[in-house]
Order: sequence, then structure tokens, then C-alpha cells
Amino acid sequence: MNKKTKMNLMSAGEIVRKYSVTYQAVNHYTNLGLLQVVTKEGNARMYAKAKVKGRLSKISKLVTEGYSLRLIRKKLIGV
Repeated sequence: MNKKTKMNLMSAGEIVRKYSVTYQAVNHYTNLGLLQVVTKEGNARMYAKAKVKGRLSKISKLVTEGYSLRLIRKKLIGV
């Protein structure tokens, strides 16, 4: 993986620190398919920075509106 690609990725820990969500929430969103793992570096799952911010803001907005994560999943990824 080249340096430019690495700069566009962030780990679950970085997501927790930057967006003030819990590690458990990141895991849960990943397991539901709401956040997609681009690659793994050792045990660290790496996510695309550009997609994380948008997806977390959509999830937050829909949760605030009262949607369950199951419905949010259906709304965002159609499954």
C-alpha cells in the first residue's frame, strides 16, 4: 500500500478519538455493514476517511430522528 493510500485511511481508534463515538459503536456499525473496512493492517481495521465522516453524520442524524439501526441499515445500504 502506498503512502497516499495510507493517508486516506483511518483506524477504528482514530474514528473513536476524532468523532467521539465509542469503540463498541464502531464495531457494531462495522458488523452491521454501516461502516466498511477497506483493508487491515495487522489487527487494525482501516476505513476510508472520506466515507467515515459522511456515514457517521448520516447515522447520527437518523438516530436523532428515531430510526433504529436496523432501519438505518436498510435505508443506507438497502439490506
